[in-house]
Amino acid sequence: MNNSEESASYRGAGVDVEREEQLLSRLIETATQTFAFVQGVGKPVLPIGFFANVIDLGHGMGLALSTDGVGTKLMVAQMMQKYDTVGIDCMAMNVNDVLCVGARPMAFLDYIAVQHANPDLINPLMLGLKEGARQAGVAICGGEIAQVREMLASEQEGWGCDLVGMCVGHVPLDRVIVGRSVTPGDVVIGIRSSGIHSNGLTLARQVLFAQNGYTVDTTFEELGRTLGEELLEPTIIYVPEVVEALARPLNIKGLAHITSDGLLNLLRLDTASHPVGYEIDQLPPIPPIFSLIQRSGGIPDCEMFQVFNMGIGFCVVIAESDAESFMEIVTRHGREALRIGRVVSDTEQKVVIRPRGLVGRGNQFFQV
Repeated sequence: MNNSEESASYRGAGVDVEREEQLLSRLIETATQTFAFVQGVGKPVLPIGFFANVIDLGHGMGLALSTDGVGTKLMVAQMMQKYDTVGIDCMAMNVNDVLCVGARPMAFLDYIAVQHANPDLINPLMLGLKEGARQAGVAICGGEIAQVREMLASEQEGWGCDLVGMCVGHVPLDRVIVGRSVTPGDVVIGIRSSGIHSNGLTLARQVLFAQNGYTVDTTFEELGRTLGEELLEPTIIYVPEVVEALARPLNIKGLAHITSDGLLNLLRLDTASHPVGYEIDQLPPIPPIFSLIQRSGGIPDCEMFQVFNMGIGFCVVIAESDAESFMEIVTRHGREALRIGRVVSDTEQKVVIRPRGLVGRGNQFFQV
C-alpha cells in the first residue's frame, strides 16, 4: 500500500495532514522572525515546534506557554447535547503540553466562540473547565466569550461553538526538559490513555457515523456503553503524577504528550546532536474504541497509529535506574504505566513499533 492510500481515509474525512504541515512550516518561519523583537526578559528560549515554548523571565526562571483546543470532539458533544466534560479535554490538551518542557502548569485562559449566548451551552462548558482546573491544580484567570453566529456551523441552531485554551506554567531555566540528554539505553514509559482523548475524532465520526450509520446512542458490547459516551470520555490530565516525578531526583530526559501522530511525537524531542531512535517492543492492550474504528473503516495499522494514541496518552523517557521509581509514582496516582520500549542509536531517527511491524519517520508510519 502506498503512502497516498495509507492516508486516504483521514484526507477523505477532511484532514489533509500533508498540506497542514506545509502551511505550518511557513507559519513557524514567520513567527520565528518575531523572536528578534524581544531582547532579554521575555525572549523565547526554545524554537517553535515543541509541545510548549518557554520564555525567559529573568533570575533563572522560565514561563512555559501552550495553546490548544478540542477540535471536533465538540460535534460529538452537540450530538449528545452533553457539554460538561469537553472543558476537561480543553484543559488536558494544554496542561499536558506544558508538562512536556518540565514545567508545572499554574494558570489558564479560555476562548469560547458561540452562535448565541446560550447558558445551557456555556454553563456546562465552564463547569468542565473548572473540573479540569481542579484536576490540574491551575487557576482559570480569565477568558473570552465571542458571539459569532455567522462563522459557526451547527446542525442545531444556537448550539454551534468552539473551545480553545491557553496555559502557562513555570520552570527554572536550568531544568527545562526537551530531550537533549536522551541517550541509547534510556527507557520509554507509556502511561495509559482513557480512550480516544481529543484527537482523531474527525476520522472516527466519518467511519462510525457517516460510513456505517451508527449513532451516539448505538451500544456496543465491547465498549460497555453507548458510542457517544465512549467518544466523550475525557482526556486524562497527567499533571499530578508528572509534577510529583519532576520534583523528585529522577533522571527524566524527555516527555511527550501522545496526541495526533501517536508515538511519532517522540521524534519531537531534541536529540539532533546525538541522533537516536525509539524501539517500541511492548504495547498495552488496544482500547476497544480503536479496534471498533479500525474494523468499521478497514483502516490499516500504519494510519491508526499515525492518527490515534492507541492506548498511550503520555510518554516519559527516563534513565533505566529510575524507571521503576517513576512507574511507582504513576501507579500511586491511579494510572497505569508500562515500559513500552527503549532508546537506541539511530541516525535515521525512527520509531519502530515491533509488535505491529511499523516503522515511523517524520510524521508517517510505514508497514514493513
